Amino acid sequence: MDAPTAFRQQLLGAIPRLRRYARSLVFDAGATDDLVQTALERALAHWHQFDQRRDILVWTISIAHNAYMDDRRRNARFNFVTPHESQPDPLHDVADAASPDIGLRIDLMAALAQLPAEQREPLLLVALEQFSYAECAEVLRVPIGTVMSRISRGRVALRALLDGVPARALHAGAALRRVV
Repeated sequence: MDAPTAFRQQLLGAIPRLRRYARSLVFDAGATDDLVQTALERALAHWHQFDQRRDILVWTISIAHNAYMDDRRRNARFNFVTPHESQPDPLHDVADAASPDIGLRIDLMAALAQLPAEQREPLLLVALEQFSYAECAEVLRVPIGTVMSRISRGRVALRALLDGVPARALHAGAALRRVV
């Protein structure tokens, strides 16, 4: 049975923000398209499970996040060597954007790419997608307190990265704090 027209219209309206979130997770245009496609296919296949009282964006981003995590778990079993071409290219990604300070955008994209996914995901959901902590916790399937602490650590790490602290130093500092 096909999804009702109203559901399809809501889903179409969610695509731009779903795509933006997917792009922030994978930092690659092709992988973004694949993730969005997977999320939309799953949403259409399971449209009857959608509760109309919920926000369809939260629901579809949850689906995209779960698909992303499934892919990460699947790929964790393999040892990939990443070719140079598939590395995030912040200059290419933002060169055509109308930005008064393209250098800051390049630095921000590079710093976000260095954050662990556990910090980057809630930070982007709350700061970029303007989700509440509760919505973010629902998408990530973690307690609200975990969302809050991950966002806090992510903001500190992002600030440090933008100030020029190497990612290695951040991870070493965190390990030292845990020991002490």
